[in-house]
Amino acid sequence: MPSIRRILPRPFRLPLRGALRWGRASELAALEHVLLEVELSDGSIGRAEIPPRPTIYGETLGTVLAALDYLSPQLVGLEVEDTEAIQQVLGNFPNNPTAKAGLDIALWEAWAHSEGQTLWQVFEPHHPRVRVSYILGIADEAEMLADAHAAYAAGVRVLKVKVGRDLQGDLLRIAALKERFPDVVLYADANETLSPEEAAVYLQRWSEVGLVYVEEPLPVGEVLARQRLRRAAILPLIADDSAFTPRDLWRELQLDTFDILNLKPARTGYTQTLQMLALNRAEGKKAMVGSQALSSFGAYQTALMAFQEGVSEPCELAFHLKAEGGFCSFPPLREGWLYWEDLAQCRFDPQAFERYALHT
Repeated sequence: MPSIRRILPRPFRLPLRGALRWGRASELAALEHVLLEVELSDGSIGRAEIPPRPTIYGETLGTVLAALDYLSPQLVGLEVEDTEAIQQVLGNFPNNPTAKAGLDIALWEAWAHSEGQTLWQVFEPHHPRVRVSYILGIADEAEMLADAHAAYAAGVRVLKVKVGRDLQGDLLRIAALKERFPDVVLYADANETLSPEEAAVYLQRWSEVGLVYVEEPLPVGEVLARQRLRRAAILPLIADDSAFTPRDLWRELQLDTFDILNLKPARTGYTQTLQMLALNRAEGKKAMVGSQALSSFGAYQTALMAFQEGVSEPCELAFHLKAEGGFCSFPPLREGWLYWEDLAQCRFDPQAFERYALHT
């Protein structure tokens, strides 16, 4: 049985054609991520994209590299199929979600390659196609419409709009989007910006202008307020920040605070994502998959989870359209849909990656 021989992090920087702004003050101007490579004793290599998010998970490029430096000696030498031992190592190291998720995904791919397969062959689809959504950050109307037009031209038909800083401004931007793109489905991501006192009013107004659901309108700590807001049934609620881990998800399921779970493999890896999806499905909840603002390579590895049983809603698999370049050929969308058969062509391009690698 092949064992883990080497773990190599490779930082890279991928420019964006415009900044993504969300929440009260967060902004992303470039993808400064880590490509993680795991090599097994038989020479098989697995890769994954790690996206540090200081304002969300408290991870930076430096902390990700330090976390990998800490975990690597405990993982090297373990058999790749000894999932219990691997998960124990990761579980004994709290927090650092994207670093651990990257390790998990890279190990899955390394194992697949050791079996003579690709991840596309390992994860059989439950459904043949997935609706794809694109994230629109907080911006002035002209910038937002230009961003939306580029996504629409690339085949996107569902847009996720960052909201919450200014209700009137939100309504004007939503109206402009609906006028320009009448066939597009719109939903909102408030990134915990509302208070319990104002949330119902905001959701009512957003519902009236045609949004189909809203993600994390309230701070995570407002558990009972989220429970009340869901019971009010103004708009279906998406759980994201409130369900980072399986333990978080179990709490939210018991309190019945949401309608749709947003799973992000870039922070939970494949192992926990599949566990959370199974639990969510057993409780009768809907699910979507988010790409955590990844390059086309990360979008491909995330997309594999979007075709699993229980994922029913549009999935955030188009952020790479905002990047200036990439190192994986992501398939084109067809009238808003991504087809499983098209993902078979996705491959990591080592020569293209070198253009973005940061050499220290």
